[in-house]
Amino acid sequence: MTTQHTRARAFRTLHRPSAPLVLANAWDVASARLIEAAGSPAVATTSAGVAWSLGAADGNAIDRERAVDLVARIAAAVDVPVSADIESGFGATAAEVGETVARVIAAGAVGVNIEDAHTDPAFPLRPAAEQAGRIAAAREAADATGVPLFINARTDTYLSGALDPSVRLKETLERARTYLAAGADGIFVPGITDLAEVAALTDGIDAPVNILVGSGAPSVADLARRGAARISLGSSVALSAYAVVRRATEELLTTGTYSGLAGGLEYGELNALMRRSD
Repeated sequence: MTTQHTRARAFRTLHRPSAPLVLANAWDVASARLIEAAGSPAVATTSAGVAWSLGAADGNAIDRERAVDLVARIAAAVDVPVSADIESGFGATAAEVGETVARVIAAGAVGVNIEDAHTDPAFPLRPAAEQAGRIAAAREAADATGVPLFINARTDTYLSGALDPSVRLKETLERARTYLAAGADGIFVPGITDLAEVAALTDGIDAPVNILVGSGAPSVADLARRGAARISLGSSVALSAYAVVRRATEELLTTGTYSGLAGGLEYGELNALMRRSD
């Protein structure tokens, strides 16, 4: 069994409602190594952070080659399992999504996020059957490699604002069943932090449920008690890092002071982390 197989199997076991996998998402090698060094048992990328770091907007605007290259660099830089956020699969067709998944596995990833958000503003959510076809292609491509890839099927039923609140839960549960039948291993529902609804989701979905959190969201302990098996910060860490850039620059240009830099990492600490032999 290869190291990648071992990491893939280990990654699956980390999704436990009683002790959920908590992820501070990375967007480059430095952030991935910091997350690993802090004790995280896995590293997951944030598609938004990756896109911004490469000079592109989030939302399927980044080139697949560049995204896969970034995944390969992160996977080679850490010793823990790596899950890649591949947005909607970097492909117009299900076959192209399968190609992306094969490439991401070859790059060293053991998990992926695939979302049902659509770039067409008139139809912000892909039809569930169409998305199921894309997930099935991802599953087939993964199985062909022999790597037990964890497919985290993201649904934007809450985040997109496309659905009336009265039907969101029902639609989410229906999509979850469809995606799991197509080969997904877990369901990611960003845009929801209400504890009662989280509990309704975890009760109604027979698979690990991933919740997106950030400032003001319920604690890990509270979400764990409602059955969440995976809790992610998503783009929040990258956004906070970029906020430091703006604050420090504005302070420098206006008052000529540097208080916004307080609490930064020591140069030697980060440089030593980046010198670490793989």
